[in-house]
Amino acid sequence: MMSIRPWVVVEPPDSRGLRRVVVGGETVGHAWSAAGLRRILGRLGHPEDLDLEDPATVCWRGGDSGAWPDRAGRRHAVTALMAAGLLASMVLSAIVGGPDAFGALTFAQRLNGIVFVLSGAVQGVAAAAALDYGGKRQFRASGAIVLLGVLISLATDSLLLFMWLEEREFTPYVLVFMPLWCWSLWALCLLVRNRSWKEIPQPKRFAAGVVATALLTGVSLAYSTMYQPAAAPMHLHLKAEFGRSRVDRSLGFLQVPLTLYMKNTGGIPVYILNDSYTVSGRGGAYSRNPADRDLMREWRESAGRRGEDSGEAERYVDHLVHTTISSGHFYGPGNRLEIGEEYARKHVFQLPKDAGYDILSVDLTISYMRKDRGKLGVEEFKTPHYSWDPHAGRYYCAPEKGCFRQIIYHGKVRHNDNLVNLTRRPRYVTAIWSPGRDPESFISPFDFKGETGLVQKEKRELGRYGVAEAHVSYEVSLAELLAPPPVLLPPGYSSQVPTATP
Repeated sequence: MMSIRPWVVVEPPDSRGLRRVVVGGETVGHAWSAAGLRRILGRLGHPEDLDLEDPATVCWRGGDSGAWPDRAGRRHAVTALMAAGLLASMVLSAIVGGPDAFGALTFAQRLNGIVFVLSGAVQGVAAAAALDYGGKRQFRASGAIVLLGVLISLATDSLLLFMWLEEREFTPYVLVFMPLWCWSLWALCLLVRNRSWKEIPQPKRFAAGVVATALLTGVSLAYSTMYQPAAAPMHLHLKAEFGRSRVDRSLGFLQVPLTLYMKNTGGIPVYILNDSYTVSGRGGAYSRNPADRDLMREWRESAGRRGEDSGEAERYVDHLVHTTISSGHFYGPGNRLEIGEEYARKHVFQLPKDAGYDILSVDLTISYMRKDRGKLGVEEFKTPHYSWDPHAGRYYCAPEKGCFRQIIYHGKVRHNDNLVNLTRRPRYVTAIWSPGRDPESFISPFDFKGETGLVQKEKRELGRYGVAEAHVSYEVSLAELLAPPPVLLPPGYSSQVPTATP
């Protein structure tokens, strides 16, 4: 008596050429070819030499045993390209977000970095799902996961491309995110055309989740790059004043004490890029007949004389001349000042008794950068380079070229938003100091290798890194500094001489 075996039903090929195999009313697998069909039947106990043309054994629907439209080479290439693009996007997202997630100074920037790191993790999962989606699709949500990974890649690469177009500077990462941007457009078109989301149970909820994730990411980026840096103010409180002078009897010089002070009263820690104090003495010729002198004429004549300050005009004093007496650094380039931290310095300088100055003035200037905008290579930046030293290398400037003798501080700075670092060339902080001159500091791609034109970008960079300057001036008459201290009388004691009573 012959046993009756259930028919094997092979369904019509789908859009990719994959045919579903049904035995006894249950799906037992999917086959790309006749060999694949034999492997499925072999696992069910059918003989390897089963006659596939026997209608009593196999029922073919939508095509006979020769209808296998699968193009294996093309399918494998598309799957490999999809998975490779997602893996590359995962690495790029980790590179973008990793430094901010683990090294940013503010919570918002760390949150921003964590978002990119998590996005990279989703792309890694999508790369694994791409293998299933390009194969037999045993996991129903694989297509939707691949679509999510591609959308994340397109958003990340578009953001990098947009930021790169602002400067259009070559960086090695341009060779990564520009091809990935093109790849993401291709992958998105392919997935939309194949309606990769149709297998998930609730596609509308999936779409709502994708939109909500995109909005949260956009809000996080906007908060970390625009609102949070603007909301936290930065302010330095400066003070400079002279103390009472004393005469050194052995040398015949006046010793004048100077106190300099600063405190970070803002809400952001700062790097000091450059600082300088300059003490000046003012001399002039006093007029005995001020009524006969015209103020505007005297100012025009004084402004035309070399070495005189054209910003002052006095009726009783002519030939105003300011001479630098003492100049130096206050706190030092590269040092940090945390929130609420203060620093004071007391300096004593000397004057000849017959120097002829009537007024002493001090100017204190501090140039500083927000610590939440960038990270300065402090050890490199603190090293002074002397422009007149032939051993200073690229910082040397020969005197015959008309170069001033100055001290140069130079170091690399990294922006706290790593998106900026990946889309632009490296930036450097340069500070220049020389006695009696206003201190200079700027941020640019300039690295003392001949590209002087790049210094023109410094204004934009100063705003991007939050560079500001604080200044205070103080002046006092020399007569006041030399006045004897007031006599302190005990309480209840009167300095008036009593008169005799007749």
